[in-house]
Amino acid sequence: MTSDIINKHFDNLTNPQQSQYAQLFDLYTYWNSQINVISRKDIDLLFERHVLHSLGIAKVMQFLPGEQVLDVGTGGGFPGIPLAIMFPQTQFHLVDSIGKKIKVVQEVASALGLDNVKASHNRAEEVSGKFDFVVSRAVTQLKDFYPWVKNKFNKTSNNTLPNGILYLKGGDLKQEIAESGLKVRQFQLKDYFNEEFFETKQVIYVKGIV
Repeated sequence: MTSDIINKHFDNLTNPQQSQYAQLFDLYTYWNSQINVISRKDIDLLFERHVLHSLGIAKVMQFLPGEQVLDVGTGGGFPGIPLAIMFPQTQFHLVDSIGKKIKVVQEVASALGLDNVKASHNRAEEVSGKFDFVVSRAVTQLKDFYPWVKNKFNKTSNNTLPNGILYLKGGDLKQEIAESGLKVRQFQLKDYFNEEFFETKQVIYVKGIV
C-alpha cells in the first residue's frame, strides 16, 4: 500500500505533504488495531477509499488561508485529516460523538504535526463558533444533517462558492435530495478520479444560512 494514488491525482504536493500522506497507512493500521475506526477489509484500500475519497472535496473547493472548516462526524479523521494536509493554512475543527474515535484523530494529527487541526468529542449541535464551510462524509440523510449545522456559517464569503456544506455521498441521491427540500449542487467524483470506486460518488454542495 502506497500513497502513489494521491500523487497521481494531485501533482503539486510539497515534499512535507507527500511525507504526511505516506505516513497515513502505518498510522491508521496501528490505531485501527487499537480502536476500530475503519472496516478491517478497507484498511488495505485506505488511500483510495478514505484518503482520496476525502480529497474529492479538494477537487471542488480550494480552501483559503485562514478559513475555518468544521468536519462533522469525522470518525477516524475523514475527510478532515487529508484535507488538513492539503490545506495547511486552513483551520479544521473535527468533531465526533464517539470519544475513542476523537482520540485516534488527535493521535494521528499529533504524529503528523498538523497544527491546523482541532479535534473534540462533541455532537455538531454542541459546537460553538462560526465556520466558512462544513464538511462531512455520509453521516446521515441530508434532511437530518442540515438542521445540525445550518446556523454555523460566517456571514462573509470569500471563496468560489458561498459558505456552506460540502458533503461526500454515494449512490442514487434523487430521493434523498428531494426529501431534504434543499437546493443543492452536485459534483460527480468520476469527473476527477478514474478509479471504479468513484463511479457513483459525489460531493453535494448546499449554501449555508447566514
